[in-house]
Amino acid sequence: MKALEEKILAEGKVLPGNTLKVGSFLNHRLDVDFIMEMGREIARLFADCGVNKVLTVETSGIPIAFAAAYALHVPAVFAKKHKTANLEGEFYKTVVHSYTHDADYDVVVSREYLGAGDRVLIVDDFLANGKALEGLIDIVGQANAEVAGCSCAVEKGFQSGGDRLRSRGIRVESLAVIESFKDGRITFRNENVN
Repeated sequence: MKALEEKILAEGKVLPGNTLKVGSFLNHRLDVDFIMEMGREIARLFADCGVNKVLTVETSGIPIAFAAAYALHVPAVFAKKHKTANLEGEFYKTVVHSYTHDADYDVVVSREYLGAGDRVLIVDDFLANGKALEGLIDIVGQANAEVAGCSCAVEKGFQSGGDRLRSRGIRVESLAVIESFKDGRITFRNENVN
């Protein structure tokens, strides 16, 4: 998505540890119109896949998952990082590792909201090592549902997550794929240094 690449170049900042800061529009302050545009693009990419649920993990994935679900006219479900007192019933549970926070989280989804027969599109803000998506894929499997595919706003193509998922036959469509960070400059896959 060229518009996302341009926005990353204009507003993003490369931090130490190969971290891309996009808080001005994606995961701190939200550019709602732009996020809805990303949701429409995700919906276009997966329009023919029979998706009936969009799944993400809290917190930063929620706006993009919401936008995609809105454009697909299906419910959005998010995995909670902690089982809270207002959750009842049985859950699917898995552990995900956050690259950004370098922490493991137990995430849960109520069995009430995901089940056999669902065709699930998994959506997140970033794809680095792929651990969050692998955890969500595990939850979809526990539900006897089917993964229609995965979509992320930004994929760090120089890390192994996206390639590992694709090698398993999972369709992964990222809106912007970063090939490298070098000297604070961002190179997108199949493009020249910007």
